[in-house]
Amino acid sequence: MQLFRFANPDFLYLLLLLPVMFILWILNVIRKKRALEKLGDPGLVNRLLPGYSKIRPALKFIFQLIALVAVIIILARPQFGSKLEEVKKQGVEVIIALDVSNSMLAEDIQPDRLTRAKQALVRLIDNLDNDKIGLIVFAGDAYTQIPITTDYISAKMFLSAINPGMVPKQGTAIGSAIDLGIRSFSPGDGKSKAMIIITDGENHEDDPVSGASEASKTGIVIHTIGIGSTDGVPVPVMINGKRDYLKDADGNTVITKLDEDILKKIAVSSGGNYVRASNSSIGLDEVFGEIKKMKKQEMESTMYTEYNDQFQIFVVISLFFLLLEFIVMDRKNKKLENIKLFHFKL
Repeated sequence: MQLFRFANPDFLYLLLLLPVMFILWILNVIRKKRALEKLGDPGLVNRLLPGYSKIRPALKFIFQLIALVAVIIILARPQFGSKLEEVKKQGVEVIIALDVSNSMLAEDIQPDRLTRAKQALVRLIDNLDNDKIGLIVFAGDAYTQIPITTDYISAKMFLSAINPGMVPKQGTAIGSAIDLGIRSFSPGDGKSKAMIIITDGENHEDDPVSGASEASKTGIVIHTIGIGSTDGVPVPVMINGKRDYLKDADGNTVITKLDEDILKKIAVSSGGNYVRASNSSIGLDEVFGEIKKMKKQEMESTMYTEYNDQFQIFVVISLFFLLLEFIVMDRKNKKLENIKLFHFKL
């Protein structure tokens, strides 16, 4: 499968001009219509202007727009990859397990725990080079959001869509996230593998410490980042468009607080570090600094190294519709009335 790309994608922003041009054209049509109405009865005006056509100007405008789109695509330089090469890089594999339970909506970390963690992850991904990254989300169970990859653009795209509503079961199953993480790394021994767990640590589902010990046996180092307040805060929710706080089955307001003890035990069991997040720093830079000290592994990846321009078809399209726009006149031509270029009357 060939890889498609635009060599100059910034030119595609010119497509934003199309709706502006369309609105201006509509306004011009309305202006002309009002000007004709001022001349008198519409039937009389039509008899006085036998060559006037309502459809032809619209057709010419459509042809111009199509030609303009083709020119913009030409400027953006559409290309297909033509040569594949195996590229060897040195890096580490990192899987991030992000807690998306309702408690991550608490606002003791501004703007809230989950949003702040996502913002920090985007900055981390922007600083990655040769490393592979994977993303797991978990609440009452764990789910793979992004398999281990070097596609940082897709990673950020999926990350932006993460929210508590994407998991069917609430809770905080850290052990399930660790188990899924163990199975998500590339197979093989001697690889540099690290896992970062970002959570408030309120584990209600399983035994994550034993899972961390199993991960350590396979060479996986787990770092934990505790996000939230140890004092406890309510969890804001929107109910019928109004702000309220999450309540339990008895109607009591749910208070969520950071459980540092469990996160410290997970980190110690796997040879990793525990970092507590704050409003000024989530702690990802500190954790990733430790990961960078790990022995780099050689990772092979396939990439396109040569691309061929494929703009020729758009040149033909542009010239074709410009020619049509030139041929179709604004007014009816008596000499060409019998030539049916289109199936409807102009």
